[in-house]
Amino acid sequence: MPTVLVTGASRGIGLEFVRQYAAEGWRVIAACRRPDAAKALAGVKGKVEIRGLDVTNEGEIDALAAALADDAIDVLINNAGILHRGDGLGRIDTAKWIETFRVNAIAPLLVAERLLPAVLRGDRKRIVSVTSQMGSIADNDSGGYYSYRTSKAALNMAMKSLSIDLKPRKVIVAVFHPGWVKTDMGGAGAAIEPSASVAGMRRKIGTLGDADSGGFFNYDGERLPW
Repeated sequence: MPTVLVTGASRGIGLEFVRQYAAEGWRVIAACRRPDAAKALAGVKGKVEIRGLDVTNEGEIDALAAALADDAIDVLINNAGILHRGDGLGRIDTAKWIETFRVNAIAPLLVAERLLPAVLRGDRKRIVSVTSQMGSIADNDSGGYYSYRTSKAALNMAMKSLSIDLKPRKVIVAVFHPGWVKTDMGGAGAAIEPSASVAGMRRKIGTLGDADSGGFFNYDGERLPW
């Protein structure tokens, strides 16, 4: 039975990853900040193990890695992320910018680093991070969203470097834009249902090869510009 670990698993895209992998018979390690409040997550059928994890807390990352010291992870999905709205020019909030970087850019790399031994024990050896097309410099034609855009651009670069560092160890690393998804972050006016976004990402995750490592993909599998 393959194993997937998903961060930010209590709602939105993370919760949908849990539902779909569990429905296909995977063992799912679902990590979230407040397991006691994750009612929807607790209701998912299948082999789902809920673990507490605040991705900005290195002690909690280390504790999770220790708890999984004998486990194998086939696919690690860094999904946890935040978006602070309204930080346009003239409204820069340094504290919120730093928090956004901690969650969106630094935490995924730390999680990947600390859980790497478990990934290396897995058969599929894949590390995936949910990013955003708003982190694409080539695609930016509307400006604004300074903290979110820069944090996702930083995540993309971190994962690109990780793909190079882990190539000799046969680990495939990729980042995915989930689309504009109907979640708490995306809002009710978004164009894509979580089920469609996650199904598309899962299809591409399942077919990732060595040549895809370090790639930036849309949820439908299309390569995106950096």
